[in-house]
Amino acid sequence: MAKEIPVYLFTGFLESGKTKTIQETLEDEGFNTGERTLLLMCEDGEEEYEPSKFSGKNVFIEEIDSEDELCEKRLLSLAKEHKVERVVIEYNGMWQLDSLYNAIPENWLIYQQLLFAEANTFVNYNNNMRSLVVDKLQNCELVVFNRPGDNTDRDALHKIVRGVTRRASIAYEYPDGTLDYDNEEDPLPFDVEAPIIEIEDRDYALWFRDFAEDIRKYDGKTVKFKGIVGINKKTRAGTAICGRHVMTCCVDDIEFKGLVCTGIPSKAALANRDWVIITAQIAMEYHELYGKKGPVLHVKEIVKSQVPDQEVATFY
Repeated sequence: MAKEIPVYLFTGFLESGKTKTIQETLEDEGFNTGERTLLLMCEDGEEEYEPSKFSGKNVFIEEIDSEDELCEKRLLSLAKEHKVERVVIEYNGMWQLDSLYNAIPENWLIYQQLLFAEANTFVNYNNNMRSLVVDKLQNCELVVFNRPGDNTDRDALHKIVRGVTRRASIAYEYPDGTLDYDNEEDPLPFDVEAPIIEIEDRDYALWFRDFAEDIRKYDGKTVKFKGIVGINKKTRAGTAICGRHVMTCCVDDIEFKGLVCTGIPSKAALANRDWVIITAQIAMEYHELYGKKGPVLHVKEIVKSQVPDQEVATFY
């Protein structure tokens, strides 16, 4: 088996501070302790690297000029040529991250993914290029907003990030290099400790994301929500998929987010695409519809329901 190669992924749009941060990181003797490092540049900004200031002579800079160049063969070739032990990537903010995820070799593991943004232009980016913003936020661990000012709307920035992920930490970096972390709490709009966790129609997208991020928190809990059922000829009697269509950023990314439900009584007389209110206990177990272990809803009660005012669930 090939040796594991850690990948440090820096994302963000032009002039967001990625190059400066990577330069400082590779100058830091605490981080750069001699490992042969491949630095992949996926965009040209105004700021250039100064390799002479890196800690040691162990950094090999290569450019990826287009999204089409991102392929496993090219990356493996570069890794072999430089005998690299780790990889640092400055990713192009206009490229979809799936292009990278689909290209990286199996033994390249993303250890850390960070998003850098200019504090005073990020809201405009979100308004005009929402799908690209969501793409960069979904899996990042830390969002750094650079150069905040007295008029920076921190509340707006906080809401944009939390509209996509609750896992990422948020920090503001000032020109003098000091960091100020966003410690604002985001209480969930439902009680996870209640005997029955009741999910309002407007909160389904938020609940499903929280559920997906920490399934173990819900193991053994009972949940109640309104959803649409999916049934086909291959589905066993008493079994269905129940959930909602969820839109993260735009119409093109609407996906059905549902879970396997078992123990549905025949008297429920459900048909495909019926709307229901379901009360069920969640258990992590194997099910054939997943083909592996996954969250299964053991139905306690299920009744037909009216179609909600807003059929597609959103985060807003």
